[in-house]
Amino acid sequence: MNNQFSAEERRFREECADWLHANAPRERRPLHAADALDFDKAWQRRLFDAGWAGINWPTEYGGRGLPIVQQVIWLEEYAAAKAPWIGANFVGINHGGPTLIMNASVAQKTYHLPRILKGEAIWCQGFSEPGAGSDLAGIRTKARVEGDELVVNGSKIWTSFAHVADWQELVVRTEEGSRRHKGLSWVICDMHAPGVTVRPIQKMSGQIEFCEVFYDNVRLPLENVVGGLGNGWSVAMSTLSFERGTGFIADQVKQAQEIEELIAQARRTGHMRNDVIAEQLAHLRAEVAALRAMTYRNISEVVRTGQPGAEASVIRLFGAELGQRLERMAILLAGDAILDFRYGDATFVHDYLRGFASTIAGGSSQIQRDIIGERILGLPKSR
Repeated sequence: MNNQFSAEERRFREECADWLHANAPRERRPLHAADALDFDKAWQRRLFDAGWAGINWPTEYGGRGLPIVQQVIWLEEYAAAKAPWIGANFVGINHGGPTLIMNASVAQKTYHLPRILKGEAIWCQGFSEPGAGSDLAGIRTKARVEGDELVVNGSKIWTSFAHVADWQELVVRTEEGSRRHKGLSWVICDMHAPGVTVRPIQKMSGQIEFCEVFYDNVRLPLENVVGGLGNGWSVAMSTLSFERGTGFIADQVKQAQEIEELIAQARRTGHMRNDVIAEQLAHLRAEVAALRAMTYRNISEVVRTGQPGAEASVIRLFGAELGQRLERMAILLAGDAILDFRYGDATFVHDYLRGFASTIAGGSSQIQRDIIGERILGLPKSR
């Protein structure tokens, strides 16, 4: 593995930094998904018009066709510039789009990919279900084939941005009597189709971002199946690999910024004179650096193989739990000031509350450990 950037890559980094410095919005992104929708779409369109959307997406679908290393550089500089989170565009840009690039038909790519990059279409993810939150193979939402349509019945939960979404990456059971990962299909679901009902869920951070989604005889064209009927497990695994691998690079840069800010705060407030806190801060700084090294190693594997592997689960697990440790330290250093918190006034409190979801969303920590044990360490499957 060579993690040294070339002269061309360093020039690209400077180009990214210069454009972001001149163009990144300085106003705070609204916290609620519905309120932030116009903000998210406008910012995504601005990125597209300036040629900064889809760095490593194919040029024929609106991207720049650059190597994944340039995509990593862009994400790092994006976070370093403290540009706004892409919000409602997250699923389409980091999950749906890359999955379509790898698995979809030309017609599916031609229609959906440019709309995702332009911010014209918002996507959500229909994976988790009541009773099968992190166990994708345990889903029970069914779709029967009737002529040239799928008829979907069931429900999903913890569906981010479903209440503002146009499309959904939906995994359903299309083979009657099938079990576990057999008989699943990955389908593009029109969120405005008759029979789709969305019920928002308010989180303890005050946001409304997650939703329940119900399907009552929802009819979807068979041509919306991606990768063929019965191949949903492998298609979904590519979706989750992107989410667990490169999808959280910006979060890692934010963590690096946060630990340095916490160390500076501890010095200002005198907390650094406490040996226990000083040791914990040093350990957190080392963990942030280790996570970045693991990510670079994983990116080099993607360059070599063309697709993220099970190693992405190591990054997902470590990064989520590290984020929670950082937020706990932020709360500790805040001290009595935490009592003055009002919703929307203190980012670290919001991040702390939101961080509880990080070891659940996208596959819980327990699921990530199962993947690491089985697919990387070769341990027997858990029961």
